[in-house]
Amino acid sequence: MYNLLDKINSPADIRKLSIEELQELCSQIRAYMVECCSHNPGHLASSLGTVEMIVACHYVFDTPEDQIVFDVGHQAYAHKIITGRREAFRRNRTKDGISGFPNRDESPYDSFGTGHSSTSISAALGLAEAARMQGRKHKVLAMIGDGALTGGLALEGINNAGASNADLLILLNDNNQSIDQNKGAVHNHLLSLTTSTTYNKIKKQVWDSLGEGKARRGLQRFVISAKSLAVKRSGGDLFEALGFRYFGPIDGNDIGQLIEALKRLKALHGPRVLHCLTVKGKGYAPAEADPATWHAPGRFDPETGERIHGAHPADRYQDVFGHTLLELARKDSRVVGITPAMAKGCGMCILAREMPDRFFDVGIEEEHAVTFSAGLAAGGMKPFCNIYSAFSQRAYDQIIHDVALQRLPVVLCFDRAGLVGEDGATHQGAFDLSAYRSIPGAVISVPADELELRRAMYTGWQQDSGPFIIRYPRGMGQGVEWKEADPAILPVGKGECLAKGSGIAILALGPMAYMALEAARQIEKDGGNKYSVYNMRYLKPLDETILEEAARDCRGIVTVEDGTLKGGLFGAVSEWVAGKGLGIAVEGLGIPDKFIPQATQSQQRTDCGLSVSGIVQACENMSKKI
Repeated sequence: MYNLLDKINSPADIRKLSIEELQELCSQIRAYMVECCSHNPGHLASSLGTVEMIVACHYVFDTPEDQIVFDVGHQAYAHKIITGRREAFRRNRTKDGISGFPNRDESPYDSFGTGHSSTSISAALGLAEAARMQGRKHKVLAMIGDGALTGGLALEGINNAGASNADLLILLNDNNQSIDQNKGAVHNHLLSLTTSTTYNKIKKQVWDSLGEGKARRGLQRFVISAKSLAVKRSGGDLFEALGFRYFGPIDGNDIGQLIEALKRLKALHGPRVLHCLTVKGKGYAPAEADPATWHAPGRFDPETGERIHGAHPADRYQDVFGHTLLELARKDSRVVGITPAMAKGCGMCILAREMPDRFFDVGIEEEHAVTFSAGLAAGGMKPFCNIYSAFSQRAYDQIIHDVALQRLPVVLCFDRAGLVGEDGATHQGAFDLSAYRSIPGAVISVPADELELRRAMYTGWQQDSGPFIIRYPRGMGQGVEWKEADPAILPVGKGECLAKGSGIAILALGPMAYMALEAARQIEKDGGNKYSVYNMRYLKPLDETILEEAARDCRGIVTVEDGTLKGGLFGAVSEWVAGKGLGIAVEGLGIPDKFIPQATQSQQRTDCGLSVSGIVQACENMSKKI
């Protein structure tokens, strides 16, 4: 089945193949990706669309001496497969397997690690300038998708690169889609390139005058030139205005056309862009038909495309968020939803379907999403801005400067907080608790379950200053009924006692409260002491009544949080104890001071001690100290 692919152990092997063999190789790579991802889920549709682009780059350029920087990296599966990681790809995104994204520690072919969007141009420019200053002649390429091009960092990189005269080639993978449908002016400009009336009129006249065969192929370059002329006549070219030489668009799924174009561009110098039109999900019918779903489809039957769903004993936090936001929008005409291109993933698509005029997908622009929300709040609206926790880091300055400093009532919902599983180190929502706890006036709510998430959203809705932060994990909740008719408010800075005991107090944030309670019950069942357990609910402000009670009744405190230990709940409690001059011992369970690689969420939590057995062990260790 993989007679050609099985012989490819490095890019040097593909350079021996004919164009016809390269076409077959691309087909086999796609089949292999579908086979592997059907039982070991990954980011499928994006990588299916870039197979020819990646094979052509490795065919024309002398990698790894020549360097390719991928944007985000979920389009890079073919790159991994043909750079010596074919068999390792079967364990892509698994514990002790390879990363789902380019990783400098993994291969010399991964010239820059990329897990977040819009970084490729800046990084590639740095590599190109480093090569120039050291007298090296190798080439540097940045492969960026059209969705990532909307990010502010990408535009900053383009602006700098265009003015620098750096020897940099940008490969624009234009598939008209990032995860959900693309948004914004840059996307609309790219779309105009393929829908220009002047261009399409020229193309039809030329194509209709030619029959099949050499004449049509020989004049294809004329058509591309005509398109470029039409684009310029219809309003000018974005890239050339920014200092780049623009080439294309070409068919990014035509290996022969790509190789011809790349050979010509390899001989040129300076900043240049090759615009490639591709099909997201190319070569696998279900993914072509629904690329948003097949961006990361989970397990599926490779023959039928039927997706395999596991048992769902509980609702997803994302669904609770989406339905609650819609409820609030129905109650209050000021409520609006904002997301940086994650409407489906975060559940905001529920609001978008019923109230599209109250929904804003701003594209992959986290910084803009926050400041836009601040502007809405300043104008009298009640914005709920939903950003994945790891991506919220990109808007840190905006949260401080534009929301907190002005005390604007923006509700910031950080989805995928804590350990996220197979996406690994680049996507862990580990740093939000410690990062935002230092912001004056910020409220940080950490609901323990679905009902508390709903109540936290109602609480944030009623606040008249901000930021009001709600953070919650990826995936299923605790199975708690959450659709109460009149949601109660969670008093700001107040937690609850789940179990009263003595000796040790376990202070937990978020869903970790359930684990803490189960651990305490297990200790008591096994003949140990009955310990106190508290669901803190808020990291900021801390419930000092609980801390005073724990310090009075217990000799040791164990904190449990799904976030980095440094600066989070453990840091806050330790600071409080030290500030009071108390001699009570404090130990913490959380994410240690290191980046956590890919594995399942359960495996990652176990490795960090965030399990019932881990909490039991921590309590046993504490009991020996006090």
